[in-house]
Amino acid sequence: MSTDTCSHLDQIDLEVGPGGPGCSECLANGGRWVHLRRCVTCGHIGCCDSSPARHASAHATSTEHALIQSYEPGEDWLWCFIDEVAFEIPALTPGASHPEGWSPGPPPGAV
Repeated sequence: MSTDTCSHLDQIDLEVGPGGPGCSECLANGGRWVHLRRCVTCGHIGCCDSSPARHASAHATSTEHALIQSYEPGEDWLWCFIDEVAFEIPALTPGASHPEGWSPGPPPGAV
């Protein structure tokens, strides 16, 4: 995958870590998710567009944070909501993911 078609790389904050173990909105209201995504600008963890509530997309829309990274074990890809392109940056928080066994839905005992 290539980064030459994403014009929002300046939004990546290499210092920010994940904002929590799962989708913050789903954890707050007892919702369930399919897969998790991490905002590379602020660290917000939201559920993917295959999840009922689509919190990662909602976060991108409300904050204008264009880029998310998969928060799934073994996945390092990013997605730009504005340019609609997927790509990888190998050195960007490799291995940043929720603990194995936490998808779908909240981790055991979280709700």
